[in-house]
Amino acid sequence: MEALLSDLDATGGVVCLVGAGGKKTTMYTLAALHPGRVALSSTSHMYVYDETCVDHVVHVEEGGTFEDGSGRVIAFAGKTDTRERVGGLPPEHIEAIWRDGGFDLFLVKADGARARWIKAPEAYEPIVPACADTVIPVVSARVIGRCLNSGIAHRPERAASLMGITVTTPIGPEHLARLLSAPEGGLKGVGGASVVPLINMVDDDVIHQAARITAKEALATTSRFSRVVLACMKQRRIVEVIERDRQTVCAESEDA
Repeated sequence: MEALLSDLDATGGVVCLVGAGGKKTTMYTLAALHPGRVALSSTSHMYVYDETCVDHVVHVEEGGTFEDGSGRVIAFAGKTDTRERVGGLPPEHIEAIWRDGGFDLFLVKADGARARWIKAPEAYEPIVPACADTVIPVVSARVIGRCLNSGIAHRPERAASLMGITVTTPIGPEHLARLLSAPEGGLKGVGGASVVPLINMVDDDVIHQAARITAKEALATTSRFSRVVLACMKQRRIVEVIERDRQTVCAESEDA
């Protein structure tokens, strides 16, 4: 679906995913939908790459040297001693691969979330390369109405502070909007890149209505982004795009 690529500003360049609630799913989905040559990598540790979603995994050497792999979708990994994980790459290696690799799109997972649905960044993250063209802050709409705790949030105490609530408080759309639009939340480290927040896991009408309120609240809170995409990335489906001055209800079709 071309709309997913264009609405998320992911038609080309270096696109970084931050936050929680579907970064890897979004990365693999955008790579699958893009017609060109795509690189994948991370600036933080992550689970090993899904080899059904990539054509080749390149392990970058200590000095940053790499041999390009064959195929359309190539993943680049650093070293780690952690089992079932790959290491992240420093920003300068990301920049070198983008400069020399001949890719049309480079998708970078720029922080970790331990499979939670929302997160608050630590002081040292996200690690967004200076060459980033777009940053996509991701949150899951499934947290709305749930109590804030470590089961759904990575660093719940920090998230609570950014959202203006206490731990164990039910999360409302206005709270999630604050997390998305906070300079130390969804906007942390974005620099001058284009920012397009993604509210993911919008998979029923009740969640859709709550996500819509979240998007409008976030747009009213900051001028740093002009639209918020509501989607169900596992189904490769845009539910709605909320823009500052108008809202566009998108066709809910799936892409084969």
